[in-house]
Amino acid sequence: MSAPPPQMPVVVPAPRRTGMRFSLVALVAAGAGALLAGLAVVVPLLLRATGSAGLLVGFLLSLFPLSLVLLGVHVVDRWEPEPRRLLALALGWGAVVAVAATTLVQPLFLARFGPRDATEAQTLEFLATVEAPVVEEVSKGLGLLILMLAARRFVDGPVDGIVYGMTVAAGFAFTENILYFGRLYADSAGSAASLALIFTMRGVLSPFAHAMFTGTLGLIVGLAARRWSPGLVMGTFAAGLVPAMLLHALWNSAGEDFFLLYVLVQIPLFGAAVLGVYFLRRAEARLTRTTLLEYARAGWFTPLEVDMLATPRGRSAGLRWAAARGRRHEMRAFIRSATDLAAVRQRVLSGREVRGYAEAERDLLERTGRHRSAVLGIPHLGLQS
Repeated sequence: MSAPPPQMPVVVPAPRRTGMRFSLVALVAAGAGALLAGLAVVVPLLLRATGSAGLLVGFLLSLFPLSLVLLGVHVVDRWEPEPRRLLALALGWGAVVAVAATTLVQPLFLARFGPRDATEAQTLEFLATVEAPVVEEVSKGLGLLILMLAARRFVDGPVDGIVYGMTVAAGFAFTENILYFGRLYADSAGSAASLALIFTMRGVLSPFAHAMFTGTLGLIVGLAARRWSPGLVMGTFAAGLVPAMLLHALWNSAGEDFFLLYVLVQIPLFGAAVLGVYFLRRAEARLTRTTLLEYARAGWFTPLEVDMLATPRGRSAGLRWAAARGRRHEMRAFIRSATDLAAVRQRVLSGREVRGYAEAERDLLERTGRHRSAVLGIPHLGLQS
């Protein structure tokens, strides 16, 4: 399908796209309702398990691994940043709704699928290697799936899927760490040695464990988002849960061989994940450049502008140039609007978003021109028609 950019054209303000804004607000409002309901389950759970002092200690210690994962999300998401409200919703889903769902479903899953007449050790092993991988990955994954279906205009490919998957997982791991750290603090009467050991294992050695599990699901579902259809997304969601669960089960089954498995399996897997994200980011940049070159041929950008907007080196040089003139914020906005323009065009070329495309494109062209004028410090004349 071809959708040639409009010809260079009398100043007409672009109409506002209220539909997408309304749907985003509705999604965030619904998510806020789910978070409030989840808090009614999660807060009493944490207080019963940790006590008020343990809850405070667990919360403070859990901020460190949370910050590491969110920093990783920021690095992955830098090329085409996702809306902050959606990222906050994903984080809240993982921290509250997924934890609440896991808490409610766990006894039902154990009663239905758990081993009969099992010892306590067998039950704990089942919970760690079967129940947790299945229930937790489904609970986290449902948040990712809802975002994919309800806010599909913001999910353009595997990198976006990884970003949302990692963010959901970061929230889940945050609450889980509060529970682990706080409960140990309460049970060991504040033993610094015990806390240091578990903090090292969970907060230093493995802060990205959950992010890898659910990020794998996000990668697979994000690949399906390039050729959008609800059935395809649902099918890949089911398929993507399998590797997420297997990775989770492998991690939880380490036991006494934790450090050996960590060195021989987990570190190589993490390295492969980092390398994979790097190549996906480069592919995303090439796609942005190819798309903006189409607009350059129609006269909307110069070739030099395309290099500045659509290559990592060009963006860095452009931001340095703008910062020296006190216009770094304006340059960031220029880069962001041009990247959004390329993403919208890719969605229509893939057949995902034909309806409303002309209006969306016009709005972004107007916004990009306005930001370019701000960068250059000249009046903006608007679009012609």
